[in-house]
Amino acid sequence: MAEILRNKRWIFSSRPGDDKVGSAHYTYDEVDMEAVCAANEVIVENKYISVDPYMRIYQAERFTFDVPHPFGVTQGGGACGIVLVSNNPKFQVGDWVFGSLGWQKYAKAHGNDLTKLDPRVSPTTSLGALGLTGRTAWFGLMDTGRPRPGETLVVSAAAGATGSLVAQFGKKAGCKVIGIAGGPEKCAFLTDKLKLDGAIDYKVFNTEEKMAAEVERLTGGVDVYFDNTGGWITDAIIPLINLRARIIVCGQITQYNGKIDRPEMGPRFMHHLLFKRATMAGMLARDYLYRMDEMRGIVTPWVIDGSLVCEETIVEGFESLPDALGMLFDGRNLGKLIVKV
Repeated sequence: MAEILRNKRWIFSSRPGDDKVGSAHYTYDEVDMEAVCAANEVIVENKYISVDPYMRIYQAERFTFDVPHPFGVTQGGGACGIVLVSNNPKFQVGDWVFGSLGWQKYAKAHGNDLTKLDPRVSPTTSLGALGLTGRTAWFGLMDTGRPRPGETLVVSAAAGATGSLVAQFGKKAGCKVIGIAGGPEKCAFLTDKLKLDGAIDYKVFNTEEKMAAEVERLTGGVDVYFDNTGGWITDAIIPLINLRARIIVCGQITQYNGKIDRPEMGPRFMHHLLFKRATMAGMLARDYLYRMDEMRGIVTPWVIDGSLVCEETIVEGFESLPDALGMLFDGRNLGKLIVKV
């Protein structure tokens, strides 16, 4: 008789609307799960679960870059864990793997949907620098932003998961890099640990006018702007772009709580793009999934030799998942936010 596993799950049950997402928008449940696999399937015991801003986009009512997250199903998301049962010759019991396994303790998956992890690096890097976050940062900057040595790169939310990697990739590309973050601790992290050329505290320079003046003082003009936030910070930076500047729209986290379904109006800036013959482009990591091996081939040696800082905020406990997602909108994380289950 097959072993019975007691699975824990967080089920998405209501849309947050204008509210910050949290446990009120989920239902916790436990169900029995047979430890039996069909051909080429494995059962994974999740150990670390990723928490990412894109999850909040899926919770809007409207179609964004995909259909809204349905009610009554396990919250989707990336996770890494250990193979518990295998009926796939490519995976052995005890292997560390990554997949889109969702917010649950145990997940059954086809082997084609799993990636075996590199034993030379921490498993959590599969959720960060060597996973979706790294793919976003690398291709967003290098493919869409096309940085050149000597150029000035400004990164918003630079102490977050994606921003902290973008900033470091910019330095490796030979750019002058200015990061924007909230609070003295995060700004010190940018200059002292990531060795950026400057940091701007948006809690001090807290209006569009103050932010614009400080960005101009530190840069004299912006060649590449990696936008993770949108809102008034972006409004302050766009008038400062240089000739043939590139603006990468990666995230709009200031707009995710209720403003996806009812967009917030901002300044009209198309004339700046015209005058400077600039390029503004959106970037989604899903468009680069087929190039993951390329990115890992470049970035993995930096992770191994320590020249790339892979900062993480790890929250303990499966029960913490919904509130951990809300942490992203309070700025309570430094680097990649992960829940250890």
